[in-house]
Amino acid sequence: MHKRQNLQRMKLSIVIPLMNEEDNIYPLITNVRKALKGFDYELILVDDGSSDQTVSRIKAQADPNVKLLVFYKNYGQTTAMSAGIEAASGDYIITMDGDLQNDPTDIPVMLEKLLTEGWDVVAGRRLKRQDGMLLRKVPSKIANKLIQRLTGIKIHDYGCTLKIFTKDIAKDLGLYGELHRFIPVLAHLQGARITEMNVKHHARVHGTSKYGLGRTFKVMSDLFLMVFLKKYMQKPIHFFGPIGLGSLAIGMLINIYLFAEKIMGNDIWGRPLLLLGIMLVLGGIQFLTFGLIMEVNMRTYYESQDKKPYRVREVFQGGSDDAKSIKPSKVLL
Repeated sequence: MHKRQNLQRMKLSIVIPLMNEEDNIYPLITNVRKALKGFDYELILVDDGSSDQTVSRIKAQADPNVKLLVFYKNYGQTTAMSAGIEAASGDYIITMDGDLQNDPTDIPVMLEKLLTEGWDVVAGRRLKRQDGMLLRKVPSKIANKLIQRLTGIKIHDYGCTLKIFTKDIAKDLGLYGELHRFIPVLAHLQGARITEMNVKHHARVHGTSKYGLGRTFKVMSDLFLMVFLKKYMQKPIHFFGPIGLGSLAIGMLINIYLFAEKIMGNDIWGRPLLLLGIMLVLGGIQFLTFGLIMEVNMRTYYESQDKKPYRVREVFQGGSDDAKSIKPSKVLL
C-alpha cells in the first residue's frame, strides 16, 4: 500500500493519437480513469484528422483530466505522438493506442518497474497478441528480428505502442516522419536504459486497423535511417569515407592498368572497363565530398543551437561530508 501511495504522487501524462475512433472514445476514457484511479494524470488525446465523430465524442465526456489536440489534417501517428509528448506536463509519459487493444491497467505495473529498477524506458511486449497471423504477426516478427540484428537493441516487440518514459527521454526523442516504430532506437541514442515487460493485448472490437502490408517498405527505409543514426550520427564521414576511398582506389587501379595498356599500343577506347574505372573514380569523389558536407552540417547542427553531442545523467560532487549526486538540470555544463 505504501509503495502504491508513492507511485500515486507522480504525475502521469498518457499520450494517445487518434484517427476515426469514435466508438472507442467512451470505453477508452473510462478504462483509463478506472486503471489510474487515485493517480495524478492527464490524458492527452491527439486527433489526427478524423473524419467521423471522434472529436465531438471526446468533448462530450467533459473529463477534466482530458486534454484534446485537434490537427487541421492527418499528419500521421508519429507527428501526433510528438505533439502529445510536447504538450505533456507529467513526470512520466506513457504512449498507447486508442483502439482499446492496449490495456491501461498495465500502466501502474510498468511505472513501478521503471521506478524500482531504475529504467528510463519500459516497453510493452504483447505476449498473446490478438491480431491476424498472416497480415500482422508474421511481418511483425520478421521486422522485429531484423531490427534487433541491425541495431543491437534487444526489444522483442517494436510495434507495441504501450511504453512509459521518463520525461527527459520522452521530450528529447526527436520524433518525425514515421519513426514511432523505432522509439526504442531513438531512446537508445539518448543513452536511455531500456527494458521490456509482458503486457495484455485485446482484439480490436470497434473500427478498422490503419496498418497493412504496405507499410513494410516504409519500415525498411526507416530501418536504414535508424542504423545510420545509431552508428554514424556524429561521424558521417566514417560511413561515406570508406565507401568513397574504396571506390576511388579501385577506379584508379583500373585506370592505371588501362593507361599501361594504352602505352603498350592497345586500343582501350570504348571498353566497358574504362567506363567502370571512370565511374568509380567520380563516385568515390562524390562519396568523399558528401561525407565532408555531412560533417560540416553536423558541426553546424550542434554549434548553431548550442547542442551537446552527449548527455550527462548526473554529476557527483565529492570531497566533502555532504557529497551527493546532482541532477544535470541543476548544473551548468
